[in-house]
Formats: sequence, structure tokens, C-alpha cells
Amino acid sequence: MALKTSKRGEIPAFIVMEVMRAAAEREALGDPVYHLEVGQPGSTAPKGVIQAAKDALDNHRLGYTVALGIPELRAAIADHYAREYGVSVPQDRIVVTTGSSGGFLLSFLAAFDQGDKVALVAPGYPCYRHILTALGIKPVIIETTKEDRYQPSPALLEKAQAEHGKIDGLIVASPSNPTGTMLSKEDMAALAEYCGQSGIRLISDEIYQGISYGRGFETVLSHADHAVVVNSFSKYFSMTGWRLGWLVLPEDLLRPVECLAQNLFISPPTLSQVAAVAAFDCREELESNVARYAANRDLLLRELPQSGFGDLAPSDGAFYLYADVGHMTNDSLSFCSRILKETGAAVTPGLDFDEARGHRTMRFSFSGTTEEIAAAAAALKDWRP
Repeated sequence: MALKTSKRGEIPAFIVMEVMRAAAEREALGDPVYHLEVGQPGSTAPKGVIQAAKDALDNHRLGYTVALGIPELRAAIADHYAREYGVSVPQDRIVVTTGSSGGFLLSFLAAFDQGDKVALVAPGYPCYRHILTALGIKPVIIETTKEDRYQPSPALLEKAQAEHGKIDGLIVASPSNPTGTMLSKEDMAALAEYCGQSGIRLISDEIYQGISYGRGFETVLSHADHAVVVNSFSKYFSMTGWRLGWLVLPEDLLRPVECLAQNLFISPPTLSQVAAVAAFDCREELESNVARYAANRDLLLRELPQSGFGDLAPSDGAFYLYADVGHMTNDSLSFCSRILKETGAAVTPGLDFDEARGHRTMRFSFSGTTEEIAAAAAALKDWRP
């Protein structure tokens, strides 16, 4: 007799993870691989964080913490907003989470019910729509272009509501994955005002803030108390495997998120929380990582057009270049697979980020070492589709 399985598990795969698996299989055979697929820093956690973790292992019981996170870390995050953005965020509005993924799950569960409609742009991070779908929330996809800088706007939201009916939420990312584009102060303010007036819950993904190239950062907290901020220690702080993030919540979501977190997660990883307090004192090391990303970005912007990858999104921040490769292929999945097999360069097909148009796009990550990025660029330069 066949046993019941839930339809929640029928969401699409996260394709970049499949690319990582194929790259690992190639490496296991002893063939070279240049990792331009994975969205994680090539550097380790800062030295101060590692030392703090060692000290905690020796001296800390590492039991459960409260679901909201340890007070020392929440205070450090509040101080981060005051110092970096000039924004006063009460410590009690900050919730530490099990990665930004845990933050998305908690905020979606607390803010939306089954059948609600949440808008998000394409191209965009695929797990937004996959998590929403698994929860029974309807993703409303707003297709954006280079002219829109691949970001939402009040005009695009008006159009979406005219087509789909009342929208309950909007997810915005600045800097964005996969394009790296950022919202200006004026554009962020306009979105915040529109959402506030229209009864749309605004969720701002700010996990790549700290990584930009000639542009400053704009947190939605400068413009709206009603918005939700999702952030993470994974990107700027180089702590992907530590699985730690945070939320900044409006008052009406604090208790719902706390109750959900208690039941779903009990608490975020204690060792990671204790160690992360030190991350905010490691600026010099972290800024050296950003300088490396900038050098890698410059290298690819110089070299990729010579290999035919010249139609690129304006990468203001994060560590990605998003390329339109429609002049070379109409099947980005097999195209990227062929690139890996023939050059060793592991890259991500655009289908992860845009189900309708991703067959003609792909993403390059430049978060690794400059030597690896240079080797990948050289391999692509000698390759012809």
C-alpha cells in the first residue's frame, strides 16, 4: 500500500545545489573545477569569531537559549544599525534566527495565511517562491528588466494588483541575488510608502548589505517601522555554515514570531550566537574580503565580454554577475552543464532565478579567490559554444 506524502515536497529543486553536486563529482575524479556557482564567501569566518567559538567550547555550557537569541548578540545587532545606518532599533525588535532561511520561514508564517498573495520579482532568489508555495501562499511574480534595474516599483506593483487582485506582501532584495542591483534611497522610500498606504507587508532581504561597489546601503528601516528586515551572518560576515541570521520586526509580529520560533526551532545554534558577537569587531578583515570581491568583479567585467558574456546586469553589490546568453543558447541548463564538462567552470543556469526567461540567462559568482576567478576566466576565454 502506498503511503501518503505531502505535496509540500513537490516544490522545484534549488538548481545551484545540483550544480554543486555535479562539480563535486568532477572534483572527485581529479578534474579541475572553478567554483563560480555557489553564493558563499570563499573566506573563512573572521579570526575573532573563530577565537570566540574556541573560547565558548572551553567555557560555555552551550545549552538552549531563549528563542529570540542571546541578549549580547541582539544588543550588538542594534548597535550595528546605529553605527552603520544611523537608525535606532530597539533590541527587543531583533530576533536571532537559524540563518536567513529560518528568518524567511518565520516571517512568512507570522505575516501571511494560506491563499495570501506575495509579490516578488523575477529574476530573484528562488527559495522565496519555493518557501511561499510550500506554505500555501501564492507567489505573484513581477517580471523585471534591465530598464527596471531588476527591482520592483510602485508602478509595477500597481500593475500586478490590477492583474492579480489585492497583494498582501512584497519581498524586495537590495543588493539582489542574482543581479546584484540595489535600490536607491528614493526608490526604497517610495516602495515603503506605497506598501504602507496599500496595506502590503514589506519584507526586505538585506543579507548582502556590506558588499557593494561604489554605492552606499539603504535599509528599509530608515523609511518604515512596519517593514520586516531579514539579514544574515552568511555573506558579509563569511559565516555561511554557522547558520545564523536575524530579523528586525514591527511590534505586531514580535509575539507571533517568538511563539513560532519556540515551537519550530527552540533556539538558534548557541555556539554560533556566542561567537557572532565578535563579528562586529572584525571590520578590517571583513572589508578586505569586500576588496577581494571588487577585484574579482573587475576581472570578470574585463574578461567575460571577450568570451561572449557581455550582456550583464548592473552589479552594484553582492558577488554576482547575471548574464543574458540568449545569443548563445536557449537552454541554460544544458549550456551550463556543458561549460562545466568542457572547461571546469561551474556556473548557475538562470532557470533557478527566473522560471519564464531563465532558459537564456546564467549567473556567475565571484566570491572565491582571485586566482580561481582568473583561472575560470582563462578557461572560458578559450572555450567556444
